[in-house]
Amino acid sequence: MDIVSAPISSCTREHQKIYQDWFSFADSDGDGRITGADATKFFAMAKLSRTELKQVWAIADSKRQGFLGFQEFVTAMQLVSLAQAGNEINQDSLTYADTENLNPPTMEGLDTLIAKSKRLSKESSPDVDVISKPQPPLSVQWFTSKSAKKIPLSSVTSIVDGLKRLYLEKLKPLEVTYRFNDFVSPLLTNSDFDAKPMVMLLGQYSTGKTTFIKHLLRTSYPGAHIGPEPTTDRFVVVMSGPDERSIPGNTIAVQADMPYSGLTTFGTAFLSKFECSQMPHPLLEHITFVDTPGVLSGEKQRTQRSYDFTGVTSWFATKCDLILLLFDPHKLDISDEFKRVIGSLRGHDDKIRVVLNKADQVDTQQLMRVYGALMWSLGKVLNTPEVNRVYIGSFNDKPVNESAIGPIGKELFEREQDDLLSDLKDIPKKACDRRINEFVKRARAAKIHAYIISHLRKEMPAMMGKAKTQQRLIDNLEDEFAKVQREFHLPMGDFPNVDHFKEVLSGYSIDKFEKLKPKLIQSVDDMLGYDIPELLRSFRNPYE
Repeated sequence: MDIVSAPISSCTREHQKIYQDWFSFADSDGDGRITGADATKFFAMAKLSRTELKQVWAIADSKRQGFLGFQEFVTAMQLVSLAQAGNEINQDSLTYADTENLNPPTMEGLDTLIAKSKRLSKESSPDVDVISKPQPPLSVQWFTSKSAKKIPLSSVTSIVDGLKRLYLEKLKPLEVTYRFNDFVSPLLTNSDFDAKPMVMLLGQYSTGKTTFIKHLLRTSYPGAHIGPEPTTDRFVVVMSGPDERSIPGNTIAVQADMPYSGLTTFGTAFLSKFECSQMPHPLLEHITFVDTPGVLSGEKQRTQRSYDFTGVTSWFATKCDLILLLFDPHKLDISDEFKRVIGSLRGHDDKIRVVLNKADQVDTQQLMRVYGALMWSLGKVLNTPEVNRVYIGSFNDKPVNESAIGPIGKELFEREQDDLLSDLKDIPKKACDRRINEFVKRARAAKIHAYIISHLRKEMPAMMGKAKTQQRLIDNLEDEFAKVQREFHLPMGDFPNVDHFKEVLSGYSIDKFEKLKPKLIQSVDDMLGYDIPELLRSFRNPYE
């Protein structure tokens, strides 16, 4: 089963050249994106019904980004061709169509308009004969611009662009004022918004994390090591690239176009145990995988790691779209470190999936007992009343050991693996929705952080006894959290971890913090209440 989310539209070179000309004509801003407004003008020439065009847009913009890139535009044009031929348009239309021999659709009056556009272009610049390349979105420059002017709405051509604008204008000032980046999460960069969706694999050694990635890619990635002993001793990001190579952590963390600059806070000791593995692969065009070191049992793993392992996994958990916890039938115990790691995933419960891998190594009766034991172990660590979904399978390139599990077990494995792969298939489609979700979650966390910091500042004396008061506030931080919660009617579950907050707070002088600035809070409230809903309305299906 192929888990690439959408069919990659194929067509002949001749058709591709036609589509490229059409795309350049339809792209009014020249930024490589066709927005809803562009589409309604251009697709009107196809003479299809509004219902048909609504379906075409919904399938082409499956990631719900609010715009069409060139590949999505080709998909839309092929769907228009099928609709003009009398075919019903649905999600599977292109799966069974001969897209290579599918002629471009009939667009009434388009050739005349393109010819006129080219003639006017030549008249305005007679001495220049250069093919203009699509310009990168203006949002790339926003994060480096020193200008204090507001970002114009006209430069926002996607939902992600809108989030970038809202972050810079409304959320970032609050974060900077109350040092949210020091306590909770580093400030966001352009690459954080543009990064591909990520899937992180966590588990004890030899539970099949690296093999799982290899199974999905159907090939090994550069730097992969597989064995029954602890082999992966570093965090490895497996992502798309022009050629096969491994990039050291210190190098990848300083690249502006990569979303890993925040990892520099964990120091050189961690960056020496971090690397990026790049290779050309169709699946990696949609998803990035994070392979992690196997969690070992024993206290030495906590004391002898030269970096904050739990902190790193928590950082990746915030960025990831899906977190897979892998177990195998022979490693069901959850060590102290693994318990801390799972605890650090608090707030990301919706991303967690549990996989019982290598399940064909035991027979059906033993598998039933193993499943029960795993659920019991998880119940003690995941403090939720709901039962987590556990996928059962054997994710490797070898055929399932049917002699152990029998024909019924084999059918179960196939259905479970299909369910998990369906989850992975949905990741690129849900990436934009997830980004909005994480952005809103961050905004609420920043608001609560601002209330906490300003409350602590208010409790400090003006002159005498500052050191004594600061120590009292730190010692009784849980009580101070409760005061803030009651004063502003905030949900207690959204407050940060008390121990971590104490640890960071002890390095600051509380009297140097800012007092509460209602304008900054109101700005974020307006963003959550009005700006984000308006942004989503602006970039929904233009035919709805």
